Amino acid sequence: MAYRYFATAKRTFVLADCPGHVQYTRNTVTGSSTADVLVLLVDVRKGVLEQTRRHLAVAALLRVPHLVFAVNKIDLVDFDPERFAAVSAQLQQVATELGVAHVETVPVSALLGDNIVEPSANTPWYTGPTLLELLESLPAADSPETEPFRFPVQLTLRPHADYRGYAGQISAGVVRVGDEVVVLPSGRRTSVVGIDTPVGERDVAFAPESVTLRLADEVDITRGDLIAAADAAPGTTQDLNGLVCWLSDVALRPGARVLVKHTTRTVQGIVREIGGRLDLDTLAPVAADALTLNDIGRVTIRLASPIAAEDYTVSRRTGAFLLIDPQMGSTLAAGMIRSDLGAADVDAEQLDWSI
Repeated sequence: MAYRYFATAKRTFVLADCPGHVQYTRNTVTGSSTADVLVLLVDVRKGVLEQTRRHLAVAALLRVPHLVFAVNKIDLVDFDPERFAAVSAQLQQVATELGVAHVETVPVSALLGDNIVEPSANTPWYTGPTLLELLESLPAADSPETEPFRFPVQLTLRPHADYRGYAGQISAGVVRVGDEVVVLPSGRRTSVVGIDTPVGERDVAFAPESVTLRLADEVDITRGDLIAAADAAPGTTQDLNGLVCWLSDVALRPGARVLVKHTTRTVQGIVREIGGRLDLDTLAPVAADALTLNDIGRVTIRLASPIAAEDYTVSRRTGAFLLIDPQMGSTLAAGMIRSDLGAADVDAEQLDWSI
């Protein structure tokens, strides 16, 4: 992957350029996992390919908020509006099959610059925004105040006997001095008495700020614990059910031992079941006893200790996890917690794979 940075008068952008070939699906997962917008390049001459469907499925799985199709090389078909309309219809059909509610489609020529920054005189039949205008106008992320407070603890600070603080980055929501919170997985309740930053104390802090919290009670808190709003705390579980994109050359099979990294918490786990994989040609689940490189599949993992799990459809931050090789330390898979995948006796065809 290649990262590039640029800015316009309206916004600052970080561009993560991912290769398109099917063998690099894991790169697409990496780039999409933190993206606010995914711009998917489609050759107007070829239309929807297997890699188009695969990348769109990954984007839908990872809940990328905005999807934009840049239908490229429009100059090679003499700026034909009918060809553009046909490709747009194909893309809309695949997006609908994957449960993606809203997409934008723009005819562009990367070589000549048509509809990239300025409207093109070669496409008078297209009256929508240019690609850059679209990126500048898409809605920003939701306000932190719309989400419950979540604070994965990275470090306990004890510079002297009279100070105990818990440092980390707010992953969601807002915290104020006086707020009632709960520490998970222990379930201990307390309240926030101070919010410290490098420039002094604060009365309130928002995601994604990094702060240190001081609590009213001396609670046993270590790295990996989650401080959450007491009135909207997630549940805890030792049985992790989710969808994973397998990133390793070594296949995943039931019985494999892995490390599960969830927020700042890392626990041991064992794969109990592989409940199928997603066939990206038909966009339907099929039975599978193993997952190989670039497969997207359903897994059930038994954890050595509980985690504060939330459904990925509720939160991209606290609903995501990684599988790590316990011997090599390499990343094996990127995963999304799905509470509706928990019943082992449910037939794969009946599961909500519409992402």
